[in-house]
Amino acid sequence: MFHSRVLPADAVPVFGLRAPPRAPFSLVVDLGGDLFSRRWWRGLGTLLALTGAVAALAPGLEPLAGGRTAEFDEPAAEQWDSVGIGALDGGAKTGLPMAETAAVKPLAEAPVRTSVALFATLGPGDTIGRLLARNGAGGADAAQVEALVHSAGRTLTPGTAVSFTLGLPLAGGARPVERVSLRAGLDLKLELAAGADGLTMTRVAIPVDRRPLRIRGRVGSGLYWSLRAAGANPAAAAQYLQALATQIEVGSEVGSEDRFTLVLESARAATGEQVTGPLLYAGLDRAVGSPLQLLRWRTGGQAQWLDAGNASDPRPRVSSGITWPVQAPITSTFGMRLHPILRFLRPHKGIDFGAHWGQPIVAAADGQVERAGWAGGYGQQVRIAHGGSLETSYSHMSRMVVAPGSAVRQGQLIGYVGTTGLSTGPHLHFETLRNGVAVNPMGVRFVHVAAVDPGQAAAIRARVRALLGA
Repeated sequence: MFHSRVLPADAVPVFGLRAPPRAPFSLVVDLGGDLFSRRWWRGLGTLLALTGAVAALAPGLEPLAGGRTAEFDEPAAEQWDSVGIGALDGGAKTGLPMAETAAVKPLAEAPVRTSVALFATLGPGDTIGRLLARNGAGGADAAQVEALVHSAGRTLTPGTAVSFTLGLPLAGGARPVERVSLRAGLDLKLELAAGADGLTMTRVAIPVDRRPLRIRGRVGSGLYWSLRAAGANPAAAAQYLQALATQIEVGSEVGSEDRFTLVLESARAATGEQVTGPLLYAGLDRAVGSPLQLLRWRTGGQAQWLDAGNASDPRPRVSSGITWPVQAPITSTFGMRLHPILRFLRPHKGIDFGAHWGQPIVAAADGQVERAGWAGGYGQQVRIAHGGSLETSYSHMSRMVVAPGSAVRQGQLIGYVGTTGLSTGPHLHFETLRNGVAVNPMGVRFVHVAAVDPGQAAAIRARVRALLGA
């Protein structure tokens, strides 16, 4: 009879029973498992041995030894500079002076240039006589040139370019004036030349095309920047927005598909120079709404904008808007924006003009000063009441020149641009308020109808046709 029994787990197998296979030897040991076993300690020892070997073979942390750049003496440094590979702090000057040899013979006297041709521009407060004198001209000739230019009846402005030629030096070292040429205006050039009877002046008339300049374009994503992209300068763009604001709310009643037309005074010389003047006509062809044809016309001794294209009333009607308080481009409009200092979205309750420090600020319309002083984050602020629950405010000023309670007229100086209060730089923050609530200044206008002689309607429309045919 056979008997069987179960061997204990730790019994050594006999009678030909095979032991379980052992894991193959490996230096790679997972130290995250089987903690503190013989295999784990062996893996830790291997890691420490490898780390010690790397540390023993690694280079030291001390600075590497290096040579010192050789310093050239002065002749060698000059030689390197002459070929353009000298030190940058010396500018790597090129060109070597040539030393004289025994073949060089000294001159008894140095040659003098028989004439000197120069070009200069007038500075602020400068005169043509002082310009010539400080460039070597004789005092008598400089005074004569100034007298002749003055007789032309033109005032030379700073920046006027003057080209002139001076002759052989006289006994005192000063040179006589041989020729002077300058531009005394867009339509006049003055040429002075020395002759047997002294200096004489010739007036050279320059043809000037004075046809108005017309600019057209599509409103697109932003009216102001579309005006600038079409070629309107900042002053003309500001005048155009001000003209539109007498009839519509620019911020909400101008669409991206609307097309604008500006006509400016312009003078273009035959030599290519061009000078533009004030805005004469502001037109807007609207996709939604009637078109605008605004003409600058003098009525009652004042220049105002007439709606010459109103179809319901053949007589031109007048509506005056607010005057922009400073001559500068608009840098931030009315509405939500990321505050440049606080760095979070908040309503921008007015418009910002990117003016320079110290530029004059004028009242946008007739009214009475309500406040003139410090207003927290607004800095130095002037607030003016205009009647009908309408107010305007002017903030971040550097200086104020009006007092509370004083009456001001449209265009009157009230202060100067600054950066007081919560401001990142010089600018004017301009607000309009109706019943104490901020509204878009682009859409504010004082609606009234001025008396315009109906007999002038034909002349006004003829003027519009002439400007649009420019």
